[in-house]
Amino acid sequence: MAESFKILGQQNPAATTLTDLYTVPASTQAVVSSIVVCNRGAATSYRLSVALNGAADSNEQYIAYDRAIGLNEVHTFVLGIGLGDTDKLRCYATLATLSFSAFGVEIV
Repeated sequence: MAESFKILGQQNPAATTLTDLYTVPASTQAVVSSIVVCNRGAATSYRLSVALNGAADSNEQYIAYDRAIGLNEVHTFVLGIGLGDTDKLRCYATLATLSFSAFGVEIV
């Protein structure tokens, strides 16, 4: 098995739009080691969710929901979330001033 440490995904989602931050490629596993949320504008809030096999959005998927983030703040999640092929990590921002970055390893 080959491991590739990398930036898994980066997004600046449109306001109030659930957006795929990272989708595990077919025949691959991944571990999300950290997620960083950076606010470049006014105070707002965000959501993070993990969807098994890319399932439609549902309440049980959320790891952060409407979490407040102030002007110029950064929130860091140190995790270790194991994902299988086609699982999705999603992000949502109330305003379009948030940058999301996911870091980890893909295992093929």
